[in-house]
Amino acid sequence: MKQFLSLSLAAIVATSAIAAEKIVIKGSDTLGAKLVPMLAEDYKARNGDVAFEIAAEGSTTGISAIIDSTAQIGMSSRRAKPTESSAALAKGVTLKPTIVAFDGIGVIVNQGNGVSALTKRQVEQIFTGDITDWSQVGGTPGKISVYTRNTSSGTYSDFKELAMKKRDYAGSSQKMAGNEQIAAEVAKNPNGIGYVGLAYLHDPGIKTVAIDGALPTEESVQAKKYPYARPTFYYTNGEPSGEAAKFVEFTLSDEGQKTVRKVGFVPVRTVN
Repeated sequence: MKQFLSLSLAAIVATSAIAAEKIVIKGSDTLGAKLVPMLAEDYKARNGDVAFEIAAEGSTTGISAIIDSTAQIGMSSRRAKPTESSAALAKGVTLKPTIVAFDGIGVIVNQGNGVSALTKRQVEQIFTGDITDWSQVGGTPGKISVYTRNTSSGTYSDFKELAMKKRDYAGSSQKMAGNEQIAAEVAKNPNGIGYVGLAYLHDPGIKTVAIDGALPTEESVQAKKYPYARPTFYYTNGEPSGEAAKFVEFTLSDEGQKTVRKVGFVPVRTVN
């Protein structure tokens, strides 16, 4: 009887161990609000008892999580900074980037705004505060309300580099936690302007502004004709292993890349 109980207990422990199989993913809101949760659901449907813990609080938190070994995959919409790579090496961690999708940062305004096109120079001037009224760019007079992401966001850093020549954001700009929050604020504010990833351009109440004549689309991003296009990444500590490696492989598979396109991003290769 005692042996039977021991075997039963062992079976329960083994079952618990299997049930506890979990992939911890932290980082980018751009990837983590829509795409990665959808990929996780698809993956679970094919692989059974795998749990996911996904926290989308900005690319900086994803890279930090890899350095601190608190996640197996760090989502990031920007490349790791040299200081982050150095901090990782100091802890014996090698930051390995894997490009999982391409994105184009779309500049959005309220649907009722008469401005439908801007130049790169005008975008830089608006987000840095050199231009403060819509009448200065051909719109109806009104003070421009600038919405940006918070400083832990990879999009915050990428936009600063791609669109603002690394200049500081206007002091009056309002920082939002995620893409959906920016889209919601611009939809409510007739004088609002912000930026979001490709997957959020069709939120209600907003429209996308052409930049130097180009809109962010799969074609313009692939052809590198859209000025604010960029890769997005999974970061791991060296080569991923175990279930995390399988999830990275799934993300890059035809099925995974079809989901990338379905959500609104651009696949990294031709999808069959």
